[in-house]
Amino acid sequence: MSIQRKIKQGARRRQLRTRSKLDATRPRLSVFRSLNHIYGQIINDVTGTTLVSGSSLVASQRAGTKTEVARTIGKELAVAALAKGVRQVSFDRGSFLYHGRVKAFAEGLREGGLDF
Repeated sequence: MSIQRKIKQGARRRQLRTRSKLDATRPRLSVFRSLNHIYGQIINDVTGTTLVSGSSLVASQRAGTKTEVARTIGKELAVAALAKGVRQVSFDRGSFLYHGRVKAFAEGLREGGLDF
């Protein structure tokens, strides 16, 4: 078995393990981290719609390190979610480990007022 295949299988296992522990009664906050950007969206899985989304693609929000930008995006996403009436979410980090930019994003969400 090739190394790339083992890495992909491990990521898929982490993703399934994370998703199996989510609370289905709450909207799901999905996080995606690319090499340069971070994205977050709050999804209502019952209706299959995205309620709120945010990303670091806007040039005005990209001041500072990637970790600082992730925290800022988290705060802005939390404010937008509270404006839509969403207070509690299930945090879906997917296959990403909870440290670095993903952790900073989550801390920004908590500072913004979201519970998970």
